[in-house]
Amino acid sequence: MTSGSPIFPITRDTDWHGRRVTVMGLGSFGGGIAVVRFFAERGARVLVSDRKDESALAESIASLADLAGVEYRLGSNEWSHVENAELVIVNPAVPPSDVIYRRLMTSGIPCSTEIGLFWQLNRSRVIGVTGSNGKSTTTALTHHVLDASLATGRAWLGGNIGGSLLLRLDEIQPEDWVVLELSSFQLKALDRIKARPDVAVVTNFAPNHLDWHGTLDDYRESKQALLRWQTEDDFCVLTPGEVVADWPSQAQRIHAGNPELPPMRLRGNHNRENAINAVSAVTAAMLIDARDRGESKPSPVALTALSTFLPLPHRLASIAAAAGRTFYDDSIATTPESAIAALNSFDEPIVLLAGGSDKKLDLSEFAAAIAKSVKAVALLGTTGPKLDELISARNPGLVRLQADSLRSAFDWAVAQSSPGDVVLLSPGCASLDWFRNFKDRGEQFTKLATDWCDRLSSGAP
Repeated sequence: MTSGSPIFPITRDTDWHGRRVTVMGLGSFGGGIAVVRFFAERGARVLVSDRKDESALAESIASLADLAGVEYRLGSNEWSHVENAELVIVNPAVPPSDVIYRRLMTSGIPCSTEIGLFWQLNRSRVIGVTGSNGKSTTTALTHHVLDASLATGRAWLGGNIGGSLLLRLDEIQPEDWVVLELSSFQLKALDRIKARPDVAVVTNFAPNHLDWHGTLDDYRESKQALLRWQTEDDFCVLTPGEVVADWPSQAQRIHAGNPELPPMRLRGNHNRENAINAVSAVTAAMLIDARDRGESKPSPVALTALSTFLPLPHRLASIAAAAGRTFYDDSIATTPESAIAALNSFDEPIVLLAGGSDKKLDLSEFAAAIAKSVKAVALLGTTGPKLDELISARNPGLVRLQADSLRSAFDWAVAQSSPGDVVLLSPGCASLDWFRNFKDRGEQFTKLATDWCDRLSSGAP
């Protein structure tokens, strides 16, 4: 969100009764739903505008059926949907290149986002986590370990990881901690209100979302917004050995080094790094917690909690096994770097399903890793032909398929596999050509895998 849009002075005492609020982009991940409910329950006149039609948003609309005073304008975004609003809440997925968005930024109409609204009203301390890869797992690990480490107060989990905390504001107390996963889209908006987390974690940085940001510089500047407004009273965790380690910050830098970690249910060196970043963030939180309570000695970090952490859905999760084959869903791997990390997590032979929609990223290193590391690969979606060309140049003999559906890719992958193999969905690309989102892609793959294993167990052909 650019600086041309005024910032609405939102406080807990703001009277919303009768005020006109437009929610630009309802979506299906919860943020838009929470915003609509937040304003409608406070008496605002809410207009929901979304390019998707009613059938595509049926589930989201149904969850708001009990609310009065909500008007829907679906199937398009029009200037008439926002021109009379006193406040517009913009879905982070709306790109800066959007015609209505660009006009809105120069109109003088105040704008915000769901996460910006939450930030302005939240009373608790915040750990913000971002990065090109690993931010969801690091966020969830941080929350899990922090919750086990706190002597008083509570740890809350929210942000881009999928859950809005907007409707829990009255429950969140000043002595609590909120752990937020923050995307570059969200950070671009938070930069406008000089959002300052008590602890900032940046896992890594690699080209991503260039179809949205337009340039790598814009993407980098958005990620760096997490650090931009911190002071020397705050802490930051910047992964050593990554380019982010040299990013500027006024905060105190902290890193746990190489602690003795307990056994975890997470595969791969990248997840060990995620765990160390989480421990570092919780260490900083314990220091701040002790300082705020006037104590000289911080509470210890509950390292043992790492052993009870379960992998998040669609993040290199083991979902089924039969006939000596194990199926892994890594649908969250929407960048080449995250898919390469998944490939490096296995010693077993891999039959891979890769490819998807095109975010204008360089796929050459991903193709090189596939050519070197896998037994066979089924190529999906818009980037399938590009990956096929890149793989062929490196390993023309690699068995591969240009699939026309996830089902055909899965059936072929199983046919190529043998006992002892891993069948892995780790696309390295976005999902928005064949699927609603990465979750939909992962759920479809999981169903195919579990159905195949169930049929095998029952003796069905």
